[in-house]
Amino acid sequence: MDPHLLRTFTVVARLRSFSAAAVELGYTQSAVSQQVAALEADLGVRLLDRRPVAPTFAGERLLTYAGPILLRLAAARADLARLTAPRPGPLRVGTTASAAPAAAVLAAGEAVAGLVLRVVARDELVRQVATDALDLGLLDGFSAPNDPLPVTELGPAEITAYGQQPAVVALPRTHPLAVRSALALADLAVARWIDAPDVAAPLPQLRAAAGTDGFRSAVRYDGTDVAGLLAVVAAGHGLALLPAGPVRAHPELVGVDLGEPRLVHRVELVRPTRGGEGSPDRRDGRMMKVADLPGG
Repeated sequence: MDPHLLRTFTVVARLRSFSAAAVELGYTQSAVSQQVAALEADLGVRLLDRRPVAPTFAGERLLTYAGPILLRLAAARADLARLTAPRPGPLRVGTTASAAPAAAVLAAGEAVAGLVLRVVARDELVRQVATDALDLGLLDGFSAPNDPLPVTELGPAEITAYGQQPAVVALPRTHPLAVRSALALADLAVARWIDAPDVAAPLPQLRAAAGTDGFRSAVRYDGTDVAGLLAVVAAGHGLALLPAGPVRAHPELVGVDLGEPRLVHRVELVRPTRGGEGSPDRRDGRMMKVADLPGG
């Protein structure tokens, strides 16, 4: 399967247009049509309906494979490029929203001539480090104490623990449960929750951790601004599971511990393995004290 043909197919499928795909790829529309036809001939199956343009059932199945395949090829190209020559320019540090304070501390300790700090969605950070869009990144998420975050493997990389702090249920001070010393996650399954996948613990993770259905979204928060989410919680629109530091620093909120199951907010440093350094265990590295991290 030719990866160039596969990439062309994915762009057409995403844009639902041969002409729009031609503009994005820098090809003629005829060339795009020929490449899709060549891929269909190679696989022996029709991948796209033409009027209107949309993936067939077989095309949808291929798309589930295409993304990871193309991403791994891009990661491999970037990894080999790093072996030949260092990339000039400022240090590019990526961070997920809740790890931004720690990223600022990390960047301050790097001896570089220039610096770019970029807030990236959780599902994009590792991809951008792997494909050399970022030099390193700080990824945050929620896990059982001292368990690593689940990370897609995209080639040689060092992923090391950078810090962790308790995860708490964020509640307005006037909420009836705000006086509790601890809460069981399963008991909150029918509460109103804020779906903020780039800031708070994702709701599917809460269902899995509690071992029960529920945790339905009352509000969808698509931003990456932690302060904005805290304001939504303080206004009484719903609950969120967040790191203890920013919640307990907010004057209108209470952060109640989870008694069962225990979860922590974890930050991990992600950087590509440089040429000649070997392949270290992805979980080796120092664990900073919680007090060393902003909000810890």
